[in-house]
Amino acid sequence: MRCALTLAYDGTNFLGSQTQESSPNTIFGRVESALGQLNIDSKATPSGRTDRGVHAAGQVCHIDLPEFWSNLTKLKKVLNDMLPSSIHIKSIKAVDDDFHARYSAKKRVYRYIIKEGQSNPFEDNYVTFLDSVDFTKIEKNIKLFCGEFDFKRFMKSGSDIKSTTRVIYRAFAYRHKGFIILNFEANGFLRSQIRLMVGALLTLDANEIREQLECKKRHKIKPAKSNGLYLSKIKYRC
Repeated sequence: MRCALTLAYDGTNFLGSQTQESSPNTIFGRVESALGQLNIDSKATPSGRTDRGVHAAGQVCHIDLPEFWSNLTKLKKVLNDMLPSSIHIKSIKAVDDDFHARYSAKKRVYRYIIKEGQSNPFEDNYVTFLDSVDFTKIEKNIKLFCGEFDFKRFMKSGSDIKSTTRVIYRAFAYRHKGFIILNFEANGFLRSQIRLMVGALLTLDANEIREQLECKKRHKIKPAKSNGLYLSKIKYRC
């Protein structure tokens, strides 16, 4: 039986989400270790990878369960008891056999959280602190990313992909309880793309962002820190 798992995790102390041969300390390395202890040898196939320090509220993966694991409510409880508190299975649902967590996804939603002022030990792993932020500028310029663009200048080098073109359906910024939230919804994102877009919003003007988007000129951009980035939701219906 193929199932879709929705997970939330605190990525602070993990080496990203993707399994690694060199270390078991990744999100799905821990998930697959727990599955193996339950005699489930299926690989967990995620909707996409998140880098070291990045968090998730709605990551999705699919697995194939053996017949003896038909009680999904019990499986969810057992897995959550086995996993560290920084990884939580929110739901396990049976899906069609042709469901694929990555290729069946229609849209992906990420949020980036910023707070002005001095950092504190209670929020430092989950929010990017900045001395000051020009919110009006960000609110205006973030809309420049909406549309279909070749984002080859907004990706980490060394990425192995067929196309660097992506469609961003929504991009907007708002304030909420002292935080500045940047929201991005697209058909997909390149490696470190969001962190580089946030870095551009913090350092470039509107014309420089356009030049970078249109691949007319490359401007030096420092990617925003990983701790402020969250995978919010994977959408499987348009």
